[in-house]
Amino acid sequence: MSKKSFFSLIICLIFILTIAVGCSQPAPQPAQKDPAAPTGPVVPDKNEIVIGSVSSLSGPLSPIEGAAFGPIRQMWVNDINARGGIYVKEYDKKLPIKLIEYDDTSDIGTMTRLMERLIVEDKVDFIFPPTGTAMLFAAGEVANKHEKLLIGMSGGASEIKQIIAGMPYFFSALNFSDTQMPALVNMMVDQGVESAAIVFIGDLHGVEYSGAAVPQLALAGIDVIYVKSIPPGISDMSSLIREAKAADVDAFLCFAYPDENILALMQSMELGFNPKLFLTGPGGNFGFFRDIFGDQVMEGMMSWGAWNERSSPGSKEFVDKFIPLYGEPMVDWWGHNLYWGALQFFEQAVEKAGTLDNAVVRDIVATEKFDTILGPTWFEGGMLAEECHTGEVGQWQNGKFEVIAPYDKATAKPIYPKPSWPR
Repeated sequence: MSKKSFFSLIICLIFILTIAVGCSQPAPQPAQKDPAAPTGPVVPDKNEIVIGSVSSLSGPLSPIEGAAFGPIRQMWVNDINARGGIYVKEYDKKLPIKLIEYDDTSDIGTMTRLMERLIVEDKVDFIFPPTGTAMLFAAGEVANKHEKLLIGMSGGASEIKQIIAGMPYFFSALNFSDTQMPALVNMMVDQGVESAAIVFIGDLHGVEYSGAAVPQLALAGIDVIYVKSIPPGISDMSSLIREAKAADVDAFLCFAYPDENILALMQSMELGFNPKLFLTGPGGNFGFFRDIFGDQVMEGMMSWGAWNERSSPGSKEFVDKFIPLYGEPMVDWWGHNLYWGALQFFEQAVEKAGTLDNAVVRDIVATEKFDTILGPTWFEGGMLAEECHTGEVGQWQNGKFEVIAPYDKATAKPIYPKPSWPR
C-alpha cells in the first residue's frame, strides 16, 4: 500500500469514529420550569395612581370650582396619600395618588382638548370631572371615546339620564332638578304657596330648572306669573324684581349662579321686595353666601341641597375634617357630602377590582354597593340612587342650612313665610 493511500485510510477512519461518538451522546433535554415562577404576562411595576383633572381654575366658572368639587378633590388626594395610598392587588401594594391638573379657563373647547391630552399624552390611569353641567356633557363624550371612567360631580341635568344610557363609562353623583323639583313643589303646596315668579340664567342649568319648574308648578295649581331669562353677569335685575313685587307673588325662584343670586337678593332688599318664599340656585347653599349677608338676612332663604352634620354619622366626621382645612364658609351644603361619598365609593371600587383597568372598575361602580358618608351607596342607571340623597331642598335657619324637603330626610320644618328683611 502506498503512503498516500495509507494516510487517506487513516483520515477516513478518524472521520467515521468522530461521527459515531457524536451520535452516541444523549439528546439535550428541554430546561425544566421553576414551579414557583409566575405564569402569564408580567405586569410592569407601578408606584403611583395617576389621576388627571381638567377644571375651571380661572374664568366665570372658577368661583364654583373653587368652592364645590375643587377643595374636595384636593382633600381626598391628601387623605388617601396620608394613608399610604389605595391598595391594588395587581401590584400587591398601596399606591399613592399623583394628580395632574390643567386649567380649562371655563372654556369647553379647551377642556376637551386638555382631557384628550391627559389620556393620550400623559396616559393617566383615571380622570376627574370638570366644572359645570355643559362641561360634564362634553367630558362624557371624551371619557367614553377612550373608555375612561368619569364620575361627574358639580353639574347635572335631566338630559344626563338619556346621555348616560349611551355612555357606559359616565356616571353622575350630584342630585338635580329631577329629584329636587318634585320635593320643592310638594313642599310649596303644603305651605300654601299660590303664585310664583321665575328668573333663570340662559344656559343649560337655568333652562333645565325653569323647564322642570313651570309644568310641575302648573300641575300643582300654583300660578306662574312670569318666566324670565337673564344673561350671565347681568348687572341690573331691578325691573324683574319690581314686576314680581307688583304682582305680589308668594314665591320668587332664581335659577342662576352665585353672582346673579347675590344681585337678586341685594336688589330685592333695596326695593323692599320680600316674598314669602325666596329660593336661589347655586350659591345660596354655600356658607360664604350666608356670611355675605348675615344670619338675619338669610333667615328663611332657600336653596338646593341639602345636608348638614345631622344627616348621617359620616357627615359630622366630614365637617370636623373639612372646616379646620378650609373654614366653615367654604362648606357646600348641596354637594360636598355627595362628592366625598362618590370618592369614597371610587376608592372601594378600585380596591375590589384589584386593578387599574378602567373597564373592570367601571363594572364594579355600575353594580356594587359600598358604605360611605351617605350610608349604603350605589348607582342606578349611571345615576347616584335617589335613596342615597340626604336631601333635595335646604333653608337657612338660625345660621344653619337645614334640610326641609323631602320630609323623610328633613332636619327641620320649613319656615313659611320667611321673615321680613331686617332694617
